[in-house]
Amino acid sequence: MKIGIGSDHNGFELKEAIKEFISSTEHEVVDYGCHSCNAVDYPDVAFDVSKAISEGDLDRGILICGTGIGVCIAANKYPGIRAALAHDTYSAERAQLSNNAQILTMGAQIIGVELGKKVVESYLNAEWANGSKRKVDKIIENENKFLRDHYQEAAAGNQCS
Repeated sequence: MKIGIGSDHNGFELKEAIKEFISSTEHEVVDYGCHSCNAVDYPDVAFDVSKAISEGDLDRGILICGTGIGVCIAANKYPGIRAALAHDTYSAERAQLSNNAQILTMGAQIIGVELGKKVVESYLNAEWANGSKRKVDKIIENENKFLRDHYQEAAAGNQCS
């Protein structure tokens, strides 16, 4: 699989360790930044990874910030993306098995490198098994309906009279 990885400055060190770990497996890893401990806004990195997944350039993504919450919220704002926060192997596995989450998020201030590697390994080794397909389909349908309705309203409001 082709895996995108990104972090803000709070997650930089964990991102680098996870990137090295993924590179030692059969997976290809693409680094979306940040590239130092200098301050970076986590939504920028989250949107870049989300966009790449949405456009089919990546199979999955891993995002890291201080708590994992910010990057999770940001990624989930991107249409069609399902990001899941996990700090344990069971949740990471279930994010993929049950929910077909394209992005795993973690908090560098919450977990250490060794647990982070195990969490990522569980996520990457899990395959979508249509576990909650009916429920995931409802999420997708609701999102698509919202986007259709919202853009129709916006287009109607922009027409000349």
